[in-house]
Amino acid sequence: MRTCLITGGAGFIGCEVSKLLENSFDHIIVMDNLHPQVHTSNSKPENLSKKANLYVADVTDPIAWDEVLTKWTPDTVIHLAAETGTGQSLTESTRHSNVNVVGTTQMLDAFTRHKVLPRKILLTSSRAVYGEGKWIKKDGTVFYPGQRSNEQLAKSEWDFKDATFIPMSSDQNTPNPTSVYGATKLAQEHIISCWCKSFGVEFTILRLQNVYGPGQSLINPYTGIVSLFVRLAKQKEAIPLYEDGLMLRDFVFISDVANAVYEATTNEKTNGKTLDIGSGRGITIKEVANIIAERYGAPTPTVCGKYRNGDIRHAQADITKTLETMNWRPQVSVEMGLELLCEWIDKK
Repeated sequence: MRTCLITGGAGFIGCEVSKLLENSFDHIIVMDNLHPQVHTSNSKPENLSKKANLYVADVTDPIAWDEVLTKWTPDTVIHLAAETGTGQSLTESTRHSNVNVVGTTQMLDAFTRHKVLPRKILLTSSRAVYGEGKWIKKDGTVFYPGQRSNEQLAKSEWDFKDATFIPMSSDQNTPNPTSVYGATKLAQEHIISCWCKSFGVEFTILRLQNVYGPGQSLINPYTGIVSLFVRLAKQKEAIPLYEDGLMLRDFVFISDVANAVYEATTNEKTNGKTLDIGSGRGITIKEVANIIAERYGAPTPTVCGKYRNGDIRHAQADITKTLETMNWRPQVSVEMGLELLCEWIDKK
């Protein structure tokens, strides 16, 4: 009898993953606090697997963990539970640290307390651990520029002079987060790695790029810019472009992410590895805004001169290592994915 526990499993990614697990596990246990920033009600989400047993509980609560582990002995754990707002983490650092770091340690302490050693733990981490990532100068010098200062941004100095961004790769980049959120996700990685190696538990870490698609929360202001762009375009408003609109992002569709998570839980070649999950293609925010504006006949997106302190300039995954390790590759182009998202939002 195989049991899979998914923390944060009633969220955007968890719901999609839960349906893929139905034929591989006898029991699917979902632990989620159904936070009102993400969920409109305390009822079981329609998109969650019908097979899933939902426990409305917080991962930071040791009593909740005792209740779950008294009844269930998971052999696979998919740890999705996290506070994810990059900008929000700068003003709510305690909340993000409590859920992401303490929530993880409470889970692990509960496992040792109940003498439950899962066969494997899969952690969904984030491209936020890379921060600004790695760049290369015209003379071939590779360097890590670090966080852009507020003074630099105020002068509209968006890029790093005479340098080009290098796509992010777990085996090529040294993590250097520029947000509290990114720092907590890197802490999660270290905690999971240390604990699993000490107790002989297999683990895999997936660093996700910008996940989007049908099913994402439309009430969460920190859920991502794509749904915001759609809302503005539907209202025939001009989409505002921060900085110069030329920031690169790697948008990876929800079904591709769910398939990657499922593959990583079942493929032993991923054990002990940290892998990047993205489309492998960088697209500018301006390009995304133009696609959405054109679809809805909205005004041309305009540069508004604003910026977000702590935001990074570019993000794109180098998925070479991932493709070599897993029987997985992204299937949905950003153009196709945006259309599918718009169709879903139009029906809401």
